[in-house]
Formats: sequence, C-alpha cells, structure tokens
Amino acid sequence: MAALSLMLMVAAGCSKKLQERPFTVFSVDYFKTPTGFQNGIYSLYSGMRFLYGPEGAVAIGTVGTDEWTYAEQPRTGAGGTGDVLTLGNYLVDPANGALLTPWNRSFNNINLANGLLEFAPDVALSNEARTTAIGEIRYLRAQYYLNLVQYFGAVPLDLGSGILKFNQQPFQGFNRLPTAQLLVQNYEAIIEDLKIATQNLPDRRPANAFRLAKPAAFHLLAKAYLHKAYSLPAGQRTPYFDSAYNAAMEIINNQSRYGVALQASYADVHRPGNDYNSEILYSVERLVGNFSVNEVGNPTGIGGGKGVDAANDFCGDYTAVRAPLNSSSTQPVSQRTVLYGRPIRRFCPTPWVYNVAFADKVNDSRYEGSFRTVYIASVTGGGFTASQDTAFVMALTNQIADSLNGVLPMGPRLRPYRVIAPREFYFIGGTVDASVTRNMYPSLSKYEDPGKIDPNFSGSRPFPVSKLGETYLLAAEAALGRGNANEAATLINVLKRRAAFRPGLTTAQVDARYAAIQVTAGQMTLDFILDERTRELCGESTRWPDLAVRGKLVERVRLHNTDAAPRIQDFHTLRPIPRSQLDNTNDPEKLKYQNSGY
Repeated sequence: MAALSLMLMVAAGCSKKLQERPFTVFSVDYFKTPTGFQNGIYSLYSGMRFLYGPEGAVAIGTVGTDEWTYAEQPRTGAGGTGDVLTLGNYLVDPANGALLTPWNRSFNNINLANGLLEFAPDVALSNEARTTAIGEIRYLRAQYYLNLVQYFGAVPLDLGSGILKFNQQPFQGFNRLPTAQLLVQNYEAIIEDLKIATQNLPDRRPANAFRLAKPAAFHLLAKAYLHKAYSLPAGQRTPYFDSAYNAAMEIINNQSRYGVALQASYADVHRPGNDYNSEILYSVERLVGNFSVNEVGNPTGIGGGKGVDAANDFCGDYTAVRAPLNSSSTQPVSQRTVLYGRPIRRFCPTPWVYNVAFADKVNDSRYEGSFRTVYIASVTGGGFTASQDTAFVMALTNQIADSLNGVLPMGPRLRPYRVIAPREFYFIGGTVDASVTRNMYPSLSKYEDPGKIDPNFSGSRPFPVSKLGETYLLAAEAALGRGNANEAATLINVLKRRAAFRPGLTTAQVDARYAAIQVTAGQMTLDFILDERTRELCGESTRWPDLAVRGKLVERVRLHNTDAAPRIQDFHTLRPIPRSQLDNTNDPEKLKYQNSGY
C-alpha cells in the first residue's frame, strides 16, 4: 500500500505532459532550406547506387550481348534482382525483376530533381553555390533519363503535373504516347540539361571525391548527342555527330584545365586503391565499408541493395580447380579469398571476347588489365603454401598452355601449378573436370575489392560511370560519323599506344608493340569501334545499350553469342516496360503503352 501511495503521489505531483516531436516528418518545404536542398542533391547522387553495381543493374547492361552470357549459376527469377537466365536467352518478359532496377529507382529521383530545380531560385545560397547545385541537378536528371531511354525508348517527361514539373500528388496515368514525338522530347531535355551542366559545374572534381565537374558533363553530352544521332535516319545524323565530336574534344583538348589524363598503364585504371585517378571522370561512390549478403535495406540478399555485386557476379569457381590437371585431388584455392570474391558465377564472357576481341594478348595489355589470369593458393597442402605459391594460371593462348605444360616439370621439387588452356575454359567442374560447364572461365578483375572483410560480401569501391578512355572512343565514333576516318584512327591510336605499354618494358619494346596494333583510317568502321569499346570497356555495364542504341544488337549477338542467337529478334532492341508499371496504370488499354513485341 505504501508503495502504491508513493506512486500515486508522484503521478499527481507531475504537472508536465508528454509532447511528441516528430522530427522524421517533413513537408517539401524542407527542400527549400539550404540544408534540405543540399540533402536533396545528396539523395540524387545516392540513388545512382542502385543503377551502377548491383546485380540487376549489371545484368541488364551486360548479359545477352556479344560479350557476356550467363554462367553456371544464373539467377532465375528472384524478386527484385531479376532473372539473369532469361535476359541472356531472350525469353525476357515484362515481369523480369531486373527491369525494375532502373525503372523504379529513376522516376522518384527525376521528380525530386524537378522539385529541386523549382525551389533553387528561392533557397538562401550564394550565387556560386546555387550555380554549381543547378549544374549537379541538371546532370543527374539527364543521367537518370538517358539510362531509361537507352533501355526502354521513350519515357514520360510529364509525371503528373506537366513536363519536367514537380509532382506531389498520386498519379496513375502514363504519359508515354505518342512515343516517336516523346523520344524527340526526351533527347531535347537530356541535351538541354547537360548543356547547362557544362556551363554551371566547376572545371575540376575534388581529388578524392566524385562530386560532378565539367568533364563528366561534356562526356555525357557527347554520348547523348551520339544516341540522338542513331535515333534518326542516316541522312539526318551529321549535325549530332558534329556536336558529339565537339563535346568530347572539349575534354581531350583541355586536359590540363580539367585535371584529367589517361593512366600510363591500362591496368591502373581499375586498380584497387586507385579509384580516384585522373582518368575516371565520374564514379558512383559507396560509403566505405562492407556490404554483407543481407545488408540493411536489402533483406532479400544479393542484387537489390546498394553494394557492388559486380565484385562477385563475374567470378568463376576458382575453388573447384584441381592441380595439376586431373591427377591430383588438391584444390589449392578451395578456400575463398577476399580479393577473388564469392564465385557466384552469374556472368561469363563469350568465347568471342577472349578469342577474337582480345586475340592479341601480347601487344595489347587490356586483356590482362581486365581479367584475372593468375591465382595464388589459399590453402597449404599438396605441394602448395597458402598466400605464396601460384595455384593455377589461365593461359593467354592454347599455344602458351601447351608450351608450359610440355616443359614444366610437375615433380615435388617444383610447385605443381596448373596451366589451363582457353579450350578448357568453362569445362572445369567441381568433382571431375567437364562435369559442369561455365563453371570456371576468365573472371573480370575490374571490381575486385580487397577491402572487404568477407569474400561473400558485395564490394564498396566506387563504380566508374565515365572515363577519359571512353571519351576518346566517343570522339572517334563521332569523327567517323562526320566522315573523318583519319581523325577517328588518330584518336583510337592514342588508346592503342597506351595499351601497348606495360611496366618494365623499354621504350623500344613499347614502340614495337604499338606498331603491331596501330590502326589506319581504312580500318575505321562502326564495328571496329564497337570491338575497340570491348577492349577498353569490357564488363562495364554499357554493352547492351551500346549495341541496342546503334542498331547492332541483333546482328552481333547472332554472330557471337550462341546462347542468345536462337531467340533474339529485332524487337529486343528495347526492353519491355515493366508489368507492374502497366498494372498500376489507370487505363484499361494498357498494352498500347508497351513496347512492340512484348
């Protein structure tokens, strides 16, 4: 009783009442404050993490092309990450989850960009800060839109409140018709945004951050002009090729002003620890850390979160390789390593990549700068010492493999590492070789992340979006389009000379290798430039749109990808509008909004 009386007395004597302060609830007026406005821009940057690096985003830009097909464990219909298998064999349908990656992650950010641009004049900022902010917002809106257009064709500019207007109300319409007229408006809006970005952004990005600067804007403007050119009949393209050339050459001719330069060695462009090098114009950054398989915000596992799944998706099963040949039960890399990653086996290169595109692996360093060819043992035993001995080598050619296997003693006094010939790629199984196909193959090394704390985690390195090396390719393509094959060859040869370089070579050796791969004006065709884009950009999530936008997807897939060739058709040069979008559209005639063929 005494205790109860005390409690009643305390309660009666307390005159203050609990007052809720819902700090997490805010209106759009928040974005009209300097802090809210800046946080809105940060959100636009952050949204790019879903479009560059996660599995779904990588899949739609990579698999089912002349470069990449599905490996031994393609994902087959896992919710938000999509169906890699049907992207690769062109049984893709509008319910494919990977299509939702760009679709659902873009329009909300576009709408936010629309709002920020409307609010910008009234936000209390210095003129310099406001100018830069508008440049960033314009660039990012253009990037979101260009990504959508290259996959889906015409997409809405009116999200419910008018063209490029901020919408605050629920909207179940779908302003996509007529598509031909809308596509013209899409490119006009993208190009206008990027023109303003080239005027407003600073000349240089910070040394250790990927805040946007003029080089990234000029680069994307050149790409937008090229895409616009290919959307037109051949006779109407020249002015856009001219504009693309001028935008790209603005960077190339003013590298000191913009603080950009090619790396001396191609292998350094994607080297871990060199993520902020002078060649990369813009990357999508992550918070430095480790993205686990079930990271916060990604309860369904790999593919739907903000981490760089590309660190694992291109990995063959190095743990299954036996050494030497089939005479030993030793699997010297049977323990996964942080550097080599999780051998998840989603994507593997087509034979065309390593047999044809990278046919010259001696004079051209870009194959070895793109793919892992040597693996070090991760376990001790069977003649191997972990972290010291070579476990196996993916030979550059069959001839090299035959030579090494013919002269290399396999006795106990020498390390019995295995030399795998290209004819063995794919056919390296877990228990007995050739029992599993597409299991081990050249693994892309560009996204390896030694900073992870666990081999199974996604990566957190910045994911490159634009590089000066590609700027040269865009300029060369534009030069060819405007009828100047000599200029195109000159620009390509800048990349060829860099490709001839390897650390340790003498000047004479580099000159000799360059002479072997140097090109002439007579070799300049669109197909050659697409081949060169493979050598420079292989696996960088651009290949599907590269081919589709240029009208080359069907032709080259039929020539170089045996998995996709039987089913690919002309209508596959556009992805289907996601089914969920059509289901949520308040119009009984939903199919009129769908791309033809789906």
